[in-house]
Amino acid sequence: MPIFALSACGLSAPQQNRTPVTPEQITTVDELKNFVHLSLCERENLLADQFQTRVFELSQQGNSCGLQFHLQGPRSIKLSAIWASHQNVIYFYDTKGERYGKVRLPNRLIVEPSAA
Repeated sequence: MPIFALSACGLSAPQQNRTPVTPEQITTVDELKNFVHLSLCERENLLADQFQTRVFELSQQGNSCGLQFHLQGPRSIKLSAIWASHQNVIYFYDTKGERYGKVRLPNRLIVEPSAA
């Protein structure tokens, strides 16, 4: 039995608000999605309005424990990020699957089931 389960919670990050957000400004899940999307696009110099970031809810033993973000760019560019809710940290991964960044969020976020 797997420790972590992955379920699709949404097709993409919100398209309306693409203004840059700093980690200190993140207080909602939508702001988290926006921050991660822009950060992933910036990593590979992608145009944020040309690509979507898929969001999946992570659960452990039936309890939500974070979100996984996946951006599929042109060619074989695949970027991802994990927000670990218990630590309130975002881990960023490049196209090789290697971690290139870690951001601790100062504000605690609460994710309602299916809110991702």
